[in-house]
Amino acid sequence: MYKILRSILFLIPAESAHYLAMYTFKIFCRIPFVNLFVKFLFSFENNNLFVSQLGLKFKNPIGIAAGFDKDANFIKELDILGFGFVEVGTVTPLPQSGNPKPRLFRLKIDEALINRMGFNNQGADQMVARLKKIKNKEIIIGGNIGKNKITPLNEAHLDYLKCFKKLNPYVDYFVINVSSPNTPGLRSLQDKEPLLKIIHTLLDERKQEELKRPILLKIAPDLTEEQLDDIAEILNTTKLDGLIATNTTIDRSKLKTHKAEIAAIGNGGLSGKPVESKSNDILDAIMSKVKRKITIIGVGGINDGASTLRKLEKGAHLVQIYTGFIYGGPFIVKRIKKFLISHLR
Repeated sequence: MYKILRSILFLIPAESAHYLAMYTFKIFCRIPFVNLFVKFLFSFENNNLFVSQLGLKFKNPIGIAAGFDKDANFIKELDILGFGFVEVGTVTPLPQSGNPKPRLFRLKIDEALINRMGFNNQGADQMVARLKKIKNKEIIIGGNIGKNKITPLNEAHLDYLKCFKKLNPYVDYFVINVSSPNTPGLRSLQDKEPLLKIIHTLLDERKQEELKRPILLKIAPDLTEEQLDDIAEILNTTKLDGLIATNTTIDRSKLKTHKAEIAAIGNGGLSGKPVESKSNDILDAIMSKVKRKITIIGVGGINDGASTLRKLEKGAHLVQIYTGFIYGGPFIVKRIKKFLISHLR
């Protein structure tokens, strides 16, 4: 059934299809009897899927990655679809429109996406207004934070701090996003000195907050060995709570899509099946270098139960999907959970 719906949605530009599908689903979920049916349709939980990490209890280890719900519009709907947690953002202090459209592209043969969204979002204040309306406090929400494009790199830590202070009462954990390839210069913040400045700024602020939210770092899959060593050292010597591995890649080497089509698309971060091996390599490297207990969230190339299990077997405590959800459809979370339970048995 979803294959038919997907073929229709894929006739529409990718970004428009995304919002059409999610707002339509949101409307259906507001109809009382339909709402109950939808909840029943996607419901599948099992005590064996519970995960305790970051001082939080996740009903299952499968989350939706940042970028899918940039402005916290669909938290309740994603919870209904069975996700164990929802990461919103990336959010910046001020609203920004992002890069010019089109900026999201499908590579159907590869079951992949290329995006150069550019942190388009409505700003931290709008996100806070929506988060205040979430009545179900059992939904675990992560806040993925970034810097505005107009903010100089040497002042980036101030943007992360602004988002942190505004969102702190309303999210369960934070993610420092310095790994998107679509904001000029952002990935340079993964270098040791600027990254430590951001981390220490947030850790110092956390000491002043009544609610001590966990803070994680999200890294790119394109890091050099030297950069990985620096990241590992930072994780070993600071009080960061975890790591998300990984963001999208700028590597195009393993694609089946014709090179002319890829060239026509241009710059952007690649996500989906082709990223799995690269993301898993980073996961392996980090697991070998980090010497203290932190929470690892595996992202990149997850599209079924088997790819989920590979991340977990490599040491990830939790996982996130995005592109696999686009290609696999709304039942993918339920299928993955059943696969994991079957494997546990």
